[in-house]
Amino acid sequence: MLRLIEIFYSIQGEAAAAGRPCVFVRLARCNLRCTWCDTTYSFNGGEKQSIDEIIKIVADYGCNLVEITGGEPLLQPEVHTLMKRLCDENYEVMIETSGSLTIGDIDPRVSIIMDLKPPGSGEVEKNLYENIPLLKPSDEVKFVLLDRTDYDWAKEKMKEYALTDISEVILSPVHGELDSGKLAEWVLEDQLKVRLGLQIHKFLGVE
Repeated sequence: MLRLIEIFYSIQGEAAAAGRPCVFVRLARCNLRCTWCDTTYSFNGGEKQSIDEIIKIVADYGCNLVEITGGEPLLQPEVHTLMKRLCDENYEVMIETSGSLTIGDIDPRVSIIMDLKPPGSGEVEKNLYENIPLLKPSDEVKFVLLDRTDYDWAKEKMKEYALTDISEVILSPVHGELDSGKLAEWVLEDQLKVRLGLQIHKFLGVE
């Protein structure tokens, strides 16, 4: 059983799959309290659902791309069974995680979108840097940036861990706080080998 907040079908708004239709499975609970969080409703509550029930709901959408998200989905150990089952049924599976818990047990067929939390999040001390050597080329590291201080911090971490040599790196401005055009200017000025993530679902007005 998993404690489920919602399952919904929408446009993938972030990461390398941005723009593609996707089924999102949002699980309950989170161990962080980021200052800019836009899914605080996932911190508590949720309804218990069996993995069979979740997979049936996903199948009804007829979409092969599935993202497991939260909250922090890795707080629920049964998420690993869900991901394995989805992969076994030939879904393209992604998981978005805060980077505060180990990714070492995730099925290697799953694409990981792992955050590194900068100072502006209020949770910078929760980053589990031991996860970085576990990343695959098909995974992604995401920095959600509040301001120039966060951007400079992200640059330092990218250099310190050679992140762009390990996997794709995404820089995403906090929606409504950091101007995306300004972030684009910084990226171009510094010639960073990153992807700019703009949360296109918010511009489209969908969940």
